Amino acid sequence: MTSSNESVMLKLAAGVLGVEGAHAAIAKLDLDPALDSPDTGSVTRKSFAAALNLVLFHGLLARVPSGAAYVGDVVAAGGRIMFDHGALRTIRFAEGPTGDLPAGEDAFARILKPLGYSVAGVYPLPRIGMTGRAYRHDDAPESIAQFFVSELHVERFGPLFEKAARRVFGKSRDPLGDAAHRALAGFAATGCVAFDVAAAALPEIVRAFACHHNAPRVTDYELLLAHSAEAAWIATEGNAFNHATDRVADVEALAAAQRALGRPMKDAVEVSTNGRVRQTAFRADPVARRFIDTAGGVVTRLVPGSFYEFITRDIDPATGALDLTFDSGNAQGIFAMTKAA
Repeated sequence: MTSSNESVMLKLAAGVLGVEGAHAAIAKLDLDPALDSPDTGSVTRKSFAAALNLVLFHGLLARVPSGAAYVGDVVAAGGRIMFDHGALRTIRFAEGPTGDLPAGEDAFARILKPLGYSVAGVYPLPRIGMTGRAYRHDDAPESIAQFFVSELHVERFGPLFEKAARRVFGKSRDPLGDAAHRALAGFAATGCVAFDVAAAALPEIVRAFACHHNAPRVTDYELLLAHSAEAAWIATEGNAFNHATDRVADVEALAAAQRALGRPMKDAVEVSTNGRVRQTAFRADPVARRFIDTAGGVVTRLVPGSFYEFITRDIDPATGALDLTFDSGNAQGIFAMTKAA
């Protein structure tokens, strides 16, 4: 990293997290110095993407105590986290809008593509009625965390489900304003924007990774839950950063060590079809969320929140590079971490 006085990434993050928060977040991550650049008055799409991921990772830890405890152990031992990828979930209706929010992954393609990401793989998730897409950064594919963006296909679950989904998601709000649109247009056109433009846009873009609809009715939530744990999760958490993933050398050994500490580890490691990608995770930490009951009052219920994941990636012998792909079977196994206990 460049020095704190010159670090564009730190200055951008500080606009959201404050100076102390930005320093603390940077101290947790193993960041390639090439992602940052001296402050010359402009920001490249690469540095902006890295700053966005930094802020999202920090926010994920604030919501996931098990992940924060693990990261705290790593940092206390003198280590840092290699942030491999984060994930989020979206809703897509076969017809019609999702309120003011673009449908499904479109809500995030409009953000990620101008920042230098491309779709590197499409992953059918038939068991859960979804499709996942891996967005990988063109400028630094191994160093900047990928985004695994999934969308739930509402039409696959029947007409009653669709009616409930429209009541929950049909009036979603669009979090992006003029500052975000201005910066994204600039990044798309030239790959960089003035620092002030980037700094104004980052808080708006961070807010895209949140919930943009009102608290659901209990009856609608229970109907969604009966058919799809993933739809129920989106009903309470929206487009929040669903999980962050640590790239580690030996995920099997790590899982055994975390299990021995009594942390809520997944029972088994998921192994990709090609054998080169192995994943596991903590089970989602519970969160208290508001619902509207049948009398119109507000009630609170504990539901699954977000979680922390681990991945080991081997070298692809065909390319001699790290295997950055995902696997549909692995993904569907990891999705189970947000099912209610």
